[in-house]
Amino acid sequence: MPVAVLRLGHRLGRDKRTTTHLILTARALGAHRCYLTAPDPEVQQTVAALQRRWGTTLEVVVQRNWRKVLKERRGGAIHLTMYGENLPTVLPALQALVERTGKEELLVVVGGAKVPGEVYALADFNVAVGNQPHSEVAALAILLENLGGREALQADFGGPLRIVPQARGKVVDDATAR
Repeated sequence: MPVAVLRLGHRLGRDKRTTTHLILTARALGAHRCYLTAPDPEVQQTVAALQRRWGTTLEVVVQRNWRKVLKERRGGAIHLTMYGENLPTVLPALQALVERTGKEELLVVVGGAKVPGEVYALADFNVAVGNQPHSEVAALAILLENLGGREALQADFGGPLRIVPQARGKVVDDATAR
């Protein structure tokens, strides 16, 4: 299941750390694309540098027109919002959506402050990971893990740096040092 994340509401100078963490979480849990509605060269450079070292698995696309992304999608769209239906309640329907859309891209919409009301109508599902305020990064991680992102946690990202799992200590295999 190809997954893309649409990041709404990125405020330059204020949200770069959250948006960077959102992109890295999406990457770690198997997303292949992230749409940013506001270009932020610092975020884009940070992600590009990380992918040069750890492997490229995610494309960052600047698309100011979020409506176009939502309306032209071929697969389903899930909007993460604390006002939506709780994840455990809608998880069977979300899994059916993933099966139904098959190889089509599943779009996960993650907003910040002041998400336009139109997003709620355009999404197939408005989903809450708990109906309380909390991190959109945590909500994305929980959603993707529940939709099968668990497999990505063991994926080879193809970069020159690779962590060698250890019970204790830190071991990084650096192919560039050989």
